[in-house]
Amino acid sequence: MSEAVQVNQAAGLQNLFSSSQAQREERPVFHQAASLYQPGTQQRRVTRTIAVAGGKGGVGKTTVAVNLAMTMAMAGRDVMLLDADMGVANIDVQLGLSPARHIGHMLEGKCALQDLIMQAQNGLKVIPGGSGVRRLAKMDNAEHAAVIRSFDELIQPPDFLIVDTAAGVADNVAMFAAAADDVVIVVCDELASLTDAYALIKILAHDFGVRRFHIVTNMVRQAGDAKKLYEKLARVCGRFLDVALDYMGMVPHDEWLRQAIRRQGAVVDLWPSSRAAVGFKQLAGAVDTWGEPAYPDLGRIAFFSGQSVPAAGW
Repeated sequence: MSEAVQVNQAAGLQNLFSSSQAQREERPVFHQAASLYQPGTQQRRVTRTIAVAGGKGGVGKTTVAVNLAMTMAMAGRDVMLLDADMGVANIDVQLGLSPARHIGHMLEGKCALQDLIMQAQNGLKVIPGGSGVRRLAKMDNAEHAAVIRSFDELIQPPDFLIVDTAAGVADNVAMFAAAADDVVIVVCDELASLTDAYALIKILAHDFGVRRFHIVTNMVRQAGDAKKLYEKLARVCGRFLDVALDYMGMVPHDEWLRQAIRRQGAVVDLWPSSRAAVGFKQLAGAVDTWGEPAYPDLGRIAFFSGQSVPAAGW
């Protein structure tokens, strides 16, 4: 493909994302009397793995993963949170944890995955990825696959596994996302966020057969702005990709969320009545409305052996 054609395509994509559209009447997203998310009564028989990705860094992906996992744990679910941002992991920092071991120790045979599990607030289990560890930042595909398959060895698999992936569209991001049952894409009101999210969705759809994505709009001012942001992405994906996008919900711009990060805690735990906490509770409630996972057409490396199929393309 010529350089001129590529430039034209990039410019065209930006124009599509930037184009205006008629405003629609929106239902209010916030409710002053919103209560803590309550899970459905039906018991799951297998672990459901949810990968949280964003394409671009700085969209609040890790904050969404932490608070989604914490909300579900506070509601009584058995939830495990994996920091898959290897080498620059920071979930332990956000939750005030001090891990003595990380994924690198497991890969070196010094411990098992079970030994890495840390207990956070409200019973949330955390597996740290390791921060500032050069060896983890240079993991190859075989090592990422080994991490994914190590979950087969867990003595007691959780109800839900939330995976916080790295930023970008590299192979490691795609591997963790493609191995999950569901993929949550976090976007904010920036052009680069939308274009990078589109790029990640395209890779997962074309190369891994992932066809369904749940979209979260983060750091938005108004409910109407959040829905229009989602519709921009949905419109472009609908035009060029064979995928289904689901509007999972929004997290509003909220100073209490910043305060929670400074306090090294989850806003849903520290300030459960804040606007951001209400948004996260609604995201957790949306999970219970999802149907059964739509497994991709291509083989995938699954997180749990009872749900796995042969991997292809690695």
